[in-house]
Amino acid sequence: MPLSETSEISILTIGPGAELYDKFGHSAFRIQDTLNEVDVVFNYGKFDFDTPNFYTKFAQGKLLYELGVNYYQPFYNSYVAQNRWIKEQTLNLNYAEKQAVSDFLWNNAKPENKKYKYDFFYDNCATKIRDVVQTVLGDKLEFKEDHIKEELSFRELIQQNLNANTWGSMGIDIALGAVIDRKAKPIEYQFLPDYVYEGAANAIIHRNGKTENLVKETTVLFNNDPSSPENIFLTSPLFILGLLGGLIVFITYRDYKRNTRSRYLDTAIFTFTGLVGVLLLLLWFATDHTATANNYNLLWAFPISLFVVFAISKKRVSVKLKRYVLLLILLLVLLTIHWITGVQVFAIALLPLLIALAIRYVWLMYFIAAQTSADSEIR
Repeated sequence: MPLSETSEISILTIGPGAELYDKFGHSAFRIQDTLNEVDVVFNYGKFDFDTPNFYTKFAQGKLLYELGVNYYQPFYNSYVAQNRWIKEQTLNLNYAEKQAVSDFLWNNAKPENKKYKYDFFYDNCATKIRDVVQTVLGDKLEFKEDHIKEELSFRELIQQNLNANTWGSMGIDIALGAVIDRKAKPIEYQFLPDYVYEGAANAIIHRNGKTENLVKETTVLFNNDPSSPENIFLTSPLFILGLLGGLIVFITYRDYKRNTRSRYLDTAIFTFTGLVGVLLLLLWFATDHTATANNYNLLWAFPISLFVVFAISKKRVSVKLKRYVLLLILLLVLLTIHWITGVQVFAIALLPLLIALAIRYVWLMYFIAAQTSADSEIR
């Protein structure tokens, strides 16, 4: 589609929304050509709910996203309705460069080209903006790095957009492994729309022996109401898991005073941690997600515990279980070392639960040893 000389190409950056999947914002291209009555948005964040086995493919990391083309006004109205700010960066491109970007996007929007395999860190709606501009401008484009003031890991970059004491934040920290605890390079920050915005604002074009800014004009298209809903502490993970951890410690103390063992508690702990462990193991090995590998949450959510549930639920447990419980304690020690040394950062809301598990396992070790000793004396 030929553009007129007065056409403009810009990057749209949309602020965070209310839902977890909206917390990181959004990015898109806009092509505006008044003479040809064109005003469209190219959005790499679309997917088809009618895809066969949609939820299975989503869980496995095999869901294909696609480039969608929308009229600008409905696109704008949808984000205004969600109370999400919208900023526009008009790019400082000559006519040939505008036409090249337009040709690239329209070709990419063809049915045979529009789908791509989504990756949250390396191939998403934000990285596509960066990659398209790099592809078209080539060596003329330079992303400067002096706007990056601190060296952050991928996990730290994610958590910038989240309240640490929320279920979404905790879920991300549990599901994603140590691979996201490495420091990101400045160009890699652009998996987040805010950093696409900052990266473009600080980028330059080398053209005809001169250096010019990539962005020639920035406009706030919609300035949202910054008010946000309150985070209720009584429903937060730190409070809920604090209560759960306190309950485990209380029952363990009561068991200690009565010299007994609450089998239902041990059965529940082994079932819960085992099931979470199996899920994390599947995310690591049975999906295409790159961010779920090397997940040391498996040190507390140990999948083998699921196969020990029957044995731990018995009134009299085998002395062999003492060795297994010792292994669980050692795994918690190893988790602590990983956390302190920065191999992997774990959700802070898990702390009360982890402390409670350690106390319960120590008591379980003691009780099994005492039970075995008593059985020996009877014999």
